[in-house]
Amino acid sequence: MSRKFKKGDRITFIDDDVRGVVAFAKAESLTIITDEEIEIQVDPKQVILDQTFQIGTVDISMAEEPKKKQSKKRKKGQLPPIEVDLHIHQLTNKDAYMQPHEKLDLQLQVARSKVEWALQNRIPKLILIHGVGTGVLKTELEYLLNRYEHLTYYDADFKKYGLGATEVYFYQNKS
Repeated sequence: MSRKFKKGDRITFIDDDVRGVVAFAKAESLTIITDEEIEIQVDPKQVILDQTFQIGTVDISMAEEPKKKQSKKRKKGQLPPIEVDLHIHQLTNKDAYMQPHEKLDLQLQVARSKVEWALQNRIPKLILIHGVGTGVLKTELEYLLNRYEHLTYYDADFKKYGLGATEVYFYQNKS
């Protein structure tokens, strides 16, 4: 079963931390405008729908002519933590066809890549939303996080996430 993408769909790459919007959709290829305003062609098997937030309308009329890149000003102080939702339906639309171990592997791959990304980009905090369930994913995440030296983790804010999230704090002074 192949997912049909349409113009305006918000997507994310399966194996990379790149997001964008479908500008042109064909059965064998998609033209994507990334969040960095780069136009690329990809195989539809390399991307999934980005369901991290809902968008109303998207203007993709600039597909032929990229807009000027606007600089983003950071506020002084602490950045808000990055949230990564590891619920399987947020990661793929093919979860009905996956075995339980395949789902867990995908969730752990995403978690590992986000932790590595956060370390490389000196992100101070990451929230891994895993849900409550039977606790298998949480246990595996703890095993994964214990392999890193320059971070600590603990249950995230109970009022906001309940028992279903882990907050990861990355030490910025690696001396």
